[in-house]
Amino acid sequence: MARVLGIETSCDETAAAVVDGRRILSNVVSSQVDLHAEYAGVVPELASRAHLERLPGVIEAALRRAFGGEASLSRLEERVDAVAYAQGPGLAGALLVGKVAAQTIARARRLPLIGVNHLEAHALAMGLLEAVRYPLLSLVVSGGHTELMEVKGPGKYRVLGRTRDDAAGEVFDKVAKFLRLGYPGGPVIDRLAKSGDPRKIAFPRPLLPGCWDFSFSGLKTAVLYHVRDAGYASGDRVRPAVPAGRPLPRKSLADLVASFQEAVVDTLIEKTVLAARKTRVRTVVVGGGVAANSRLRARFAERARAEGLRVLFPPLDLCTDNAAMIAHVGSLRFDAGRLSRRWGVDPGMPVRSWG
Repeated sequence: MARVLGIETSCDETAAAVVDGRRILSNVVSSQVDLHAEYAGVVPELASRAHLERLPGVIEAALRRAFGGEASLSRLEERVDAVAYAQGPGLAGALLVGKVAAQTIARARRLPLIGVNHLEAHALAMGLLEAVRYPLLSLVVSGGHTELMEVKGPGKYRVLGRTRDDAAGEVFDKVAKFLRLGYPGGPVIDRLAKSGDPRKIAFPRPLLPGCWDFSFSGLKTAVLYHVRDAGYASGDRVRPAVPAGRPLPRKSLADLVASFQEAVVDTLIEKTVLAARKTRVRTVVVGGGVAANSRLRARFAERARAEGLRVLFPPLDLCTDNAAMIAHVGSLRFDAGRLSRRWGVDPGMPVRSWG
């Protein structure tokens, strides 16, 4: 299989990696979490500038780790077969930084340039760990996207459902921001929910009968209304953004976020199980940043046993945005002779078949 240098700059992770087939030679990620924390969300202009500043050093580090300390881009054409980059979806400015860097390296070293769909890369990330058997269902749950698709093989996809409004990761961040718990919202809610009762509050499960699309904006609003109607407001320990009332006790907060998290988890699992029954596919791969959620992993494992499904989760470093998954898809496309014909970026790029 091909050896590929991958570059990932779709949102707030600056990453570069070298992959030789399924073998990861290096996988370097520079997180921007601290940069965006005070804004409780990603600021696109800041993300783009940070990518511009950090990417050269990240690429050098990836090459050093892959090739025994030699960081120079010279003779790169003797070490790799192609350069791949995240073409979309993502933030336009951030994607452009990665695209220009990858295109410059590819042209200078006369290497093929391959644009990779970021969601497709999440869907196929398990291929870096084992020879995955197809067909399978892929559930991609990340900050800006929730995508359920049937994967018949690399490059052969059928999208079953996608985000209609707030994605799963997005609603975690928005609820955490509303409750002033910090950023990113997913990890802090996951930790706090461990001490709460997930059945304490009966939040709605937005299942959208008749389709496999996802919508979490109503759930977000239900959390806001619950806090408002209960009369809680600004306090020293926890300060929900409501104008008047009493501080929200710590135990009540834990129950609140546990119940909210349970509604998200139930929705993701139920739709995926229904899709598995309909398609008769018995393997499910869950990817994206929300796949790191401990409750989602535990509940999916329980449901999989009951349904006779095999559910796979990549390790945490391959759930969050990384360049190894980009390089992996680039390698698959190179081996299949399906190189890119267009090298722009597409912030709203849909998953398309190419195999």
